[in-house]
Amino acid sequence: MEPERVQGRRVGLVSNYSVCDGQLQPVIERLYQAFGHELLRLFSPEHGLYNAALEGEHVASSRDGHTGLAVQSLYGEVRKPDPSMLRGLDMVIFDLQDIGSRYYTNLSTLVGVMEACETAGVSLLVLDRPNPIADRAEGWLVEEQCRSFVGAVPVLARHGLTLGEIARWIRRTRFVGLDLSVMTLGGWNPKMYWDETGLPWVPSSPNTTGLDMMTLYPGTCLFEGVNVSVGRGTAKPFEMIGAPFIDGFALADAFNHWDMAGIRARPVFFVPWRSQYQGTLCQGVQLHVTHRRQVAAWRAGVMLLYQLLKDYPDKVEFLNPHQRGPLFFDLLAGSEDLRTALSLGHIEEIFTRESHERARFMEETAEDRLYGTTDPKEVGL
Repeated sequence: MEPERVQGRRVGLVSNYSVCDGQLQPVIERLYQAFGHELLRLFSPEHGLYNAALEGEHVASSRDGHTGLAVQSLYGEVRKPDPSMLRGLDMVIFDLQDIGSRYYTNLSTLVGVMEACETAGVSLLVLDRPNPIADRAEGWLVEEQCRSFVGAVPVLARHGLTLGEIARWIRRTRFVGLDLSVMTLGGWNPKMYWDETGLPWVPSSPNTTGLDMMTLYPGTCLFEGVNVSVGRGTAKPFEMIGAPFIDGFALADAFNHWDMAGIRARPVFFVPWRSQYQGTLCQGVQLHVTHRRQVAAWRAGVMLLYQLLKDYPDKVEFLNPHQRGPLFFDLLAGSEDLRTALSLGHIEEIFTRESHERARFMEETAEDRLYGTTDPKEVGL
């Protein structure tokens, strides 16, 4: 980062200790050493400053024991900075790692920070990072009635963009008064997956275990909305789905019969040590990525759920953990229409709509894209 961007300005930083540079130095540490007098406070997303809290667990504001800086939690009493949190700041720096999927709440944190900064007249600098699952796009957009913290803006389930590009689109279409800058990546090709960047991967949340998990997540995360385990509490979260009532051999046979490109299922047994079906033997499938550039993860998730609804109509349930508002599955899907179409078996309609919404989103965001398709080079972070 060019020092003149920060020197002489009072700065807040949205990040956590999992966010590192190419030499694995935490960005918080790096910026604190470089701009200690300018860096006044920290803001933490879901999972907290230390990236240790469980999914959905509220985190209180605190003080960082390493730097001594005040930490304002954006996943506790509030989900975006209130005016008092930004008081005295000239700039907010945003540096969080996304994994390419709308459900991942770092994107929603970005939206809240953008809104708060526009209202407060504070400039925002986004330090861009690679999309680890490249630029493929899948899924449906989010309808207004299904906006939530897993769908704060109408992007696809797998959006194919970086957070810097999404920030440009959001600023252009929603927060036109925001003073936004994006520090772009050097030498990154949007066709690259994370392991092609030459950078080490640091899990950006407790269940973000690696590239296969991230590749499958846009599809398997849909099962968070039903009474099926996604493998939380195992070594392979979001790579396995299962429940006590599922016949994993039959489900694997059905999935493999569809001959979906780049992905293969095998029957699996597991006992989650926490989360849904804790301590109970589950049976289901593990999805194995064989050719990741061919994987249509959202389609795979939809087809798996279609099969389960067909085979276990009296056992699969859509969850409403808060007992009010839309079902959680509808928030993940972005619309109640997906649940309805699955229940009726209208599979072709689902994928026809996906094609239309994908084309619409690609057109809407075309001018906000920052990266071409030049030959892969070393990524400068």
